[in-house]
Amino acid sequence: EEDMYRDAEEIEREKILLCDTSSSEYKLSVAPEMDIMEYCRKEWRGNTPVAKRMRKGYEAVAQKFASIRRVRGDNYCALRATLFQALSQATQLPSWLQSEDFIMLPENLLSKYDWIKQWQLKQKLGRKMGEISDEIKEYLMLLRRKWKNISEIKGSIEKQEACDKLFKNEEEEYSLYEALKFLMLNTAIELYNDDKNGRRVPVFSWLLFARDTSSNPCQLMRNHLNHIGHSGGLEQVEMFLLAYALQYTIQVYRLYKYSTDEFITLYPNDPEEDWPVVTLITEDDRHYNIPVRMCQETML
Repeated sequence: EEDMYRDAEEIEREKILLCDTSSSEYKLSVAPEMDIMEYCRKEWRGNTPVAKRMRKGYEAVAQKFASIRRVRGDNYCALRATLFQALSQATQLPSWLQSEDFIMLPENLLSKYDWIKQWQLKQKLGRKMGEISDEIKEYLMLLRRKWKNISEIKGSIEKQEACDKLFKNEEEEYSLYEALKFLMLNTAIELYNDDKNGRRVPVFSWLLFARDTSSNPCQLMRNHLNHIGHSGGLEQVEMFLLAYALQYTIQVYRLYKYSTDEFITLYPNDPEEDWPVVTLITEDDRHYNIPVRMCQETML
C-alpha cells in the first residue's frame, strides 16, 4: 500500500496528509502513538492471504508492544525510525561519538579519497571540497550535541518530548540523516580496507561489495548513499551497514515474513553483546514504523 519510491511532489503531499489533525502537526515525522491492534484493524481489513498474514504478524508484535508510532513514509524512513528509537532510549553518549577523531572524520577522509568530493548533500551539487568537509562536520557536531542532550534527560516523558521536538524540526532532522549517511560511508570504507588487508569482516560486507553497483566504497557512495532520502531508501544489506555505523543491533519485525525464520530479523544477525537494541516494524522492507510501550510479562 505504501510506495517508498515516489516523486518529490507525491512525497510533499504525503507530508501534509500524514497527520490529518491540526495543521501545526503536519510536519510531525513520527506520529503520536496508537494501540497496535487498532492500527492493524484500520490498515488490514480484508480477507486476502496477505491481510490475514499481516494481522497474525501484528498480533505477535502485540504480545511484546502495546502501541505503534507511524513514521513518515519518505526515503529517509529507515534512518528516521532507527535514529528516533536510538535517541528515545539513549542513556549515555556512545563511545564512538566521544572520540576526538569523530569531528575530524570528513577532513581525514577527504584528504585520502578525492572522490568523496562527489558526495551529494541535501540535493545540493557542485560544492568545493572545503565546503563539503565543513558542512558534514556541522552535521556530525549536531548529532553529538543532540545525542548528548537527550541522553542526559532522566525522565522518560521528558526524553520522549525532547525527541518529538527534534523530529518536528525539519532542518535539524535532515541534517542528522546526512550525518548518519556519512558514518555509513566511513564504516563501509573501514570494512572494505579490512577485507583487502586480510582482516576478518562480517558476511554482509562481502554482500555489500558483491553488488555490481557497489563493488567499492566510491560506487557505494555514487549509486546508493547519495540517493538515500532522495530517490531511494535503504536496501537490506544497507540496514546491516547502518547497524555497524551506529554500533546498535536493529531488531525488525518483518510482518510479511510471519511464520518463517525471518519474521524477526536482526541486523547484524550476530550482534555484539554490548550493543544496545532498537526495534522496528516493517510490512514490506521499505517502510518502517516504531513499536512502543513494551508489555509487562504476564504469568499464565
